[in-house]
Amino acid sequence: MNQDAVNVAQLEEFDEIVDVRSPSEYELDRVPGAINCPVLFDDERVRVGTIHAHESSFAAKKVGAALVARNIARHLEDAFADKPRRWRPLIYCWRGGQRSASMTSVLRQTGWDARRLEGGYKAFRRHVITDTDHLVARLSFNVVCGLTGSGKSALLRALEDENAQVLDLERIAEHRGSVLGAIPGSAQPRQKMFESRVWQTLKRFDLSRCVYVEAESRRIGDLRLPESVMDAMRASPCVTLQTTTAVRVQLLLREYRHLVSNPAGLTPRLDALVWLHGRRRVARWNALVSANDWESLVRELLEQHYDPAYRKSSTTNYAEMPRATALKVTEGSPDEFVALAQCLIADEPARRNSPDARARNVA
Repeated sequence: MNQDAVNVAQLEEFDEIVDVRSPSEYELDRVPGAINCPVLFDDERVRVGTIHAHESSFAAKKVGAALVARNIARHLEDAFADKPRRWRPLIYCWRGGQRSASMTSVLRQTGWDARRLEGGYKAFRRHVITDTDHLVARLSFNVVCGLTGSGKSALLRALEDENAQVLDLERIAEHRGSVLGAIPGSAQPRQKMFESRVWQTLKRFDLSRCVYVEAESRRIGDLRLPESVMDAMRASPCVTLQTTTAVRVQLLLREYRHLVSNPAGLTPRLDALVWLHGRRRVARWNALVSANDWESLVRELLEQHYDPAYRKSSTTNYAEMPRATALKVTEGSPDEFVALAQCLIADEPARRNSPDARARNVA
């Protein structure tokens, strides 16, 4: 390792993490909390690459060096202008090569104790994958199950408010996990960034405490769950929420207010179900949208689409479902979910120390 380089395990030792890759690279994924100060912007990287391909390596390096120098100067005058003498930044690029070395060298010569991430983003990416698997193997999950609309997300929020440890995969994925789950004005992160966010959440958890997570399929919108997370969830103890269809309808209308206020955006999502339910049934659902008959629409979607799919998948995918702890939801009020969360938290030691749980941890 070079004298100015550090490894991924030392990320938290620095005042700031500076990603000097191009904006498009930064957008795909980055070290959590990193700011983007490119030494080459996207169009500049294309220009340098074209010169390298059509002229020579030397010609490309001359142009690249001038661009890098100008960009570093701009960052010194802007992003770094107010940094104190004791500021200690960590710099990284794609592989820990010339881009991060150039920025680190200038910052160190200026007088800051700047360091470079050995291996760059690629080393960080490898660490995310391996450390996620390591953390998952040591954590104890409790999976919140229940039919669509039974209040799983509301219970997770209540658990979080009561200081329980919650892995909210749908929030991290910015998607509610169904054909109607896209969140208006919020694009899902790219796959690698999703995995980085999951890792960032897992590493904050106390290994001696339970982690609550909602039962999911392998995909949330366009994103895939990490294999180790999915496997751990499917083998973990479950709690299941039970309530009436009437309560579920009201909970869903509360959760999906944005669809009620923008019915035009609902039609194409329902049309995507034609292959599964046929044109006649989907046409009826669209007619209910046009009539603003939201309760009938939600009830039919639950009974004809969501419930059959849930019953088929949950029993085959979650081994502990037959032994799940049942929680009754009678009205679906916020206070009721707080009470349920408090009961779960109070019962944590007993469930964590049960013979089945100890066997799973040993395995």
